[in-house]
Amino acid sequence: MQKIEIKAEQFFELLKLKDTSMWEIFAQMIDGNEKEIIFLDNEDKILFNYILPNNPEKLEEDRKEFSKQFADKLANLN
Repeated sequence: MQKIEIKAEQFFELLKLKDTSMWEIFAQMIDGNEKEIIFLDNEDKILFNYILPNNPEKLEEDRKEFSKQFADKLANLN
């Protein structure tokens, strides 16, 4: 499995500038092989990781699950 390290702050700033979602970027990275995407802080400490699936259908399932969990967490903050 290929490992890809991404500086989280820079990555999300770039997404804002390009007005795109991380899911669109992830979809472009799918090539039939699983990849571990490791998000790092500015001190190279691991913040979180994501296993990029090898097909767009699984990516869409992950996106929906992430959106649901994110919405649930936001609802619990109120």
